[in-house]
Amino acid sequence: MITSKQNPLIKRVRALKDKKFRNLYGEYAVEGVKSVKEAFLTGQTVSAVVVTRRFTDAFTELFPDTETVSDELFGYISEEETPQGALAIIKKPDCELKPIFGDCLFLDGVRDPSNLGAIIRTAAATGITDVVAADCADAFSGKAVRASMGGIFRVNVYSGRREELLPLVKVPLFVADMGGENVFNVKPQGNFCLVLGNEAQGVSKKLKDSATKIVAVPMRKDFESLNVAVAAGITLYALLNNRKGV
Repeated sequence: MITSKQNPLIKRVRALKDKKFRNLYGEYAVEGVKSVKEAFLTGQTVSAVVVTRRFTDAFTELFPDTETVSDELFGYISEEETPQGALAIIKKPDCELKPIFGDCLFLDGVRDPSNLGAIIRTAAATGITDVVAADCADAFSGKAVRASMGGIFRVNVYSGRREELLPLVKVPLFVADMGGENVFNVKPQGNFCLVLGNEAQGVSKKLKDSATKIVAVPMRKDFESLNVAVAAGITLYALLNNRKGV
């Protein structure tokens, strides 16, 4: 059993809380019994598993090199308020930038990692596999990974600057904005890209100017806005449901 904070594996897990080291090592951490098991079920490349004693036998069957740590030490490396006692280090997928011709999401400056993770979760649930994250929070941060509820294992996340990512999208852009047309009346003719903007400033002018159509979730006049993750779910399901021929 590992008990020292100076153990190389413990130091490595702690380092992955920082985006700089996630990029340097090409790895990220996933916490929770269900999430770690799901990583194996979806074929992720797992490089280490760390658990408390009560999970040693269960995870050793999945990963023979599973390491056991004390409850106190697990609390030291965990990012959760109430740690479950299971954690895996996973290789970040190599999402090479390439043209996108299918349905996708384009996230324009979504800065809250919990919102980003929740949107990824919705994308995965609807079968959308490509999420473009332009000038966004890190999709592989602990908060984003937890909020994705395993969605991060099922989508391709293309991260970078807006200018380099926008030309990759080869389908019509449907921009979500308060001043748009009622999304429940919009009927896409084929594949589309739903564009969602920053929590405070919305979608940038460049994306609006590139839009095929601007759409909005109808709301009462005295209500300002919806959370971007909630708006993403409503808008995405409406567009998919209304698509011509569906």
